[in-house]
Amino acid sequence: QLQASGGGLVQAGGSLRLSCAASGRRFSTYAAGWFRQAPGKEREFVAAISWSGSRTGYADSVNGRFTISRENAKDTVSLQMNILKPEDTAVYYCAASRRIYGGSYHTEYDYWGQGTQVTVSS
Repeated sequence: QLQASGGGLVQAGGSLRLSCAASGRRFSTYAAGWFRQAPGKEREFVAAISWSGSRTGYADSVNGRFTISRENAKDTVSLQMNILKPEDTAVYYCAASRRIYGGSYHTEYDYWGQGTQVTVSS
């Protein structure tokens, strides 16, 4: 089971840090990813990281502003979000994949967290 936290309300240009923790399994043996879903839109890829942390990938819309990282000793994956924009407003989901690297397709992920709301005001 995955638990995402750290969402909230922030003004445009601000920052938030999301965290994802796993219970019942070793998160360090899974690749991880973050996805988001805004009202009326489909779930979209945000960022991904390999199980070792050596490979990362980002959606074009967040590249340069968001950073995904992991601390395997603590079994957590984080998403640092800087220079937030109103269009970043969404429910953010963390996910785990049995693959070495999950990539940008949600079908490559096996486990999902419940989501955390991020709201960016203009």
